[in-house]
Amino acid sequence: MFEFLKSGGPVMIFIGLSSMVALAAFVERLWALRVGRVVPNGVRVELLDLARQGRWTDALTLCRKHDVALTHVVAVVFENRERPRAEIKELAEEIGKREAAELERYSGIVGVVASIAPLLGLLGTVWGMIDTFDVIQTSGMGQIGELAGGISTALVTTFAGLTVGIPALIAHRLLLAKIDDLILELEEAALEILDAVRSAPADAEEG
Repeated sequence: MFEFLKSGGPVMIFIGLSSMVALAAFVERLWALRVGRVVPNGVRVELLDLARQGRWTDALTLCRKHDVALTHVVAVVFENRERPRAEIKELAEEIGKREAAELERYSGIVGVVASIAPLLGLLGTVWGMIDTFDVIQTSGMGQIGELAGGISTALVTTFAGLTVGIPALIAHRLLLAKIDDLILELEEAALEILDAVRSAPADAEEG
């Protein structure tokens, strides 16, 4: 296997490095994008219950206790509960945009690798073909071994670039789909809690 990879030439180093970077970014995002780290259901239910009861202090305490996207958004809702609904929603959306950007962090790396890996493979292909034509120019068509070396470089790098690029593209699409689902769930939870805050009893706790 090592000899096979070695036959691809120096470009294989960059293809290999890009594959490791993509894998690391993908695994990190899978860990970060767990539902329990973004919109934990238990916290969502508890916050909704506190909002319906008008227990603002307890709700804010719970938000500070759990450092997740949901609590970052709804903390703004609780802190600005006296404002008109439209203003609260706008403030929550601003925080939501920041949280969405945080969810998308590093996912772009996987997308970049999906784009550049096939190009690196193509670069290796061109490199190999140049070597092949150099051999033809200097030694003619009789040097089969040298010709095979250039052709091998071309084919191996193409194969390696596609082998890295195709899984990276699939991984990137999976991450984007997961991020979209989490953002939608975050929006639904925030709006649900906002509605609960606006319909809380008039004699709800103050401060």
